[in-house]
Amino acid sequence: MTDIWSSQKRSEVMALIRGRDTIPEKRVRTALRNHGFRLVMYPNLPGRPGIVLKDARIAVFVHGCFWHGCSKHYRAPKSRRAYWSEKLAGNISRDRLAARKLRALGWRVMIVWECAVREDCDTAVLKIVEAAERTPSYALSK
Repeated sequence: MTDIWSSQKRSEVMALIRGRDTIPEKRVRTALRNHGFRLVMYPNLPGRPGIVLKDARIAVFVHGCFWHGCSKHYRAPKSRRAYWSEKLAGNISRDRLAARKLRALGWRVMIVWECAVREDCDTAVLKIVEAAERTPSYALSK
């Protein structure tokens, strides 16, 4: 199946897709703030995690199901299959590399999927809260 838009129009549409401050990310940040956390957004760390709990040394990535290949919800586009397959593989590889680098620097990495935020944001955030509360450095800073 061919694209319904010209390549220029498709490029314009794709440029409008946000890579940060997405709705799921904003919901997670709001929920964490409601739990009393102070957050740092987009620090200069490998992979540029969207949310960082500095005292607990937790880096949180909120992954979109399409862009990061959610095993439950990712559906490959019908056009340009080779391009999208390569694009997704590159995104996943980059995600894994960033997580390895962060762990090597002593950070705990947590991934929150867009679908988990949509289905039950409180449960998704509770996992982050529990991880932070189990971190000795965070418990000492409270």
